[in-house]
Amino acid sequence: MAVSVVAGRKFARRNGSRGWHPMEVGVYKNILVPVDGSDTAAAALQEAIRLAHSESAVLRIVYVADYAAPAWEFEFTPIGLEQIQESVRSFAHAVLEKAQRVAREGAINAETRILEIQKPGQRIAKMIAEQAREWPADLIVIGTHGRRGLDHLLLGSVAEGVMRLSPVPVLLVRGHS
Repeated sequence: MAVSVVAGRKFARRNGSRGWHPMEVGVYKNILVPVDGSDTAAAALQEAIRLAHSESAVLRIVYVADYAAPAWEFEFTPIGLEQIQESVRSFAHAVLEKAQRVAREGAINAETRILEIQKPGQRIAKMIAEQAREWPADLIVIGTHGRRGLDHLLLGSVAEGVMRLSPVPVLLVRGHS
């Protein structure tokens, strides 16, 4: 489905249909917002708050805590795995508390969740898409760094992965450069 906004009104064109048709107000009731503590995620959260106001929607803010990555990255360090996981968990809580405070300041009540990757091979994008399916979300609002070329090839893109796997529309918010 393609969505366009003209003069403040939303119009949609479903795959295979002709022409644009007005959308009902409040089409997005549940908006999922993944955050990671970055400025890009903060910009996505601000956009989600604006949408939540206009749509009278509920926000669910999620942080994907990857406990599996430290297991192999720090396997041979003197720091214990439990300490690393606790550090990741503490950071996740801090990021979610800040995001929830920002939503509250924007007059939006938001719920928060930590999604946990426990095993190597699980992907952040897949966890976000699964959360969208399970909740159920009507829209995912996610920040993107807009990397290209070699940076994109080496670092990949969680936002791109979410777009590929998501069962619902995804709104990409470009970070400030």
